[in-house]
Amino acid sequence: MTRIAKPLQPHIELERLQQQVVACTRCPRLVEYRERVAREKRRMFREWEYWGRPVPSFGDPNAELLIVGLAPAAHGANRTGRMFTGDRSGDFLFRRLFEAGFATQPESHDREDGLELRRCYITASLRCAPPANKPLPQELRNCEPYFEEELRLLRSVRAVLALGRIAFDRYLNVLRKHVELPPRSSTPFAHGASYAMPEGRPRLFASYHPSQQNTQTGKLTPEMMRTVLKEIDRYLGR
Repeated sequence: MTRIAKPLQPHIELERLQQQVVACTRCPRLVEYRERVAREKRRMFREWEYWGRPVPSFGDPNAELLIVGLAPAAHGANRTGRMFTGDRSGDFLFRRLFEAGFATQPESHDREDGLELRRCYITASLRCAPPANKPLPQELRNCEPYFEEELRLLRSVRAVLALGRIAFDRYLNVLRKHVELPPRSSTPFAHGASYAMPEGRPRLFASYHPSQQNTQTGKLTPEMMRTVLKEIDRYLGR
């Protein structure tokens, strides 16, 4: 009698996917850069053992909200091994997520600091720190299958928050493989914008990226991010 294997639980599949991410060497330029940064380090972090590998996504496997960033920072997530952890972007983002009830604490220093996400999962368009924070188009395409698989496994997601234009475009690129989308001109990127997606797909919300450049110049303020998260909360019916 042939036994039919039971499908794996989503959280187990997500863990296996992240193991594949961490082992990835698809982009030689990124491999060389992330490892060189991990060896040379920044003076203030000279006592750290840098992660220096692709950074896995993390969060609640039953998340209703999926947050999509750009890429790990060279001395942030590339050092700590967790997305948005250990840099000014993370300081800004996690405080806002804590205020909105999506994170258990307002600060994130390292991947063992106890922070957990509630109803929320964080991923990125690129899993390795790129030189000058500028990924090449082919590098983004190389990373896209991981993102696509996460979207398949995160079955409870009802809202997607894209942080920045690149994350916004990558999500639409992946979605376009599976459903017919309206012309790009009808879904322009703008902070605070949100769009219904066809065939019951998660609603897409947009925000400026919480980069230090954006937050220090006032292009993105705490209140602007709070407003976007409140809109998402209302949409989710909390």
